Amino acid sequence: MQKQESPTYLKAITIRDTSDVHSIKEDIKKGMILILRVTPLAQKDVEQLRKVVEELYSIAKTADADIARLGEERIIVAPSNIRIWKPEYDLK
Repeated sequence: MQKQESPTYLKAITIRDTSDVHSIKEDIKKGMILILRVTPLAQKDVEQLRKVVEELYSIAKTADADIARLGEERIIVAPSNIRIWKPEYDLK
């Protein structure tokens, strides 16, 4: 009999202000794959966006999650069992 693993969920979120970080942190702890759209916050306040991104990076590293930019408008966060390919990785 196969052991049934719990599914990994993918969730898309638009970050509008710093208050969104708390729910994102909870989703990272749950092991979700997150696609975060940052355009509305970037249009409103670039400095606030910078602080949010730094905080998300810190949260992701604490949770052993992987985080990377996904184009100009999005950030992706993946749980510890999934790694995001980045150009600096040597896949030879």
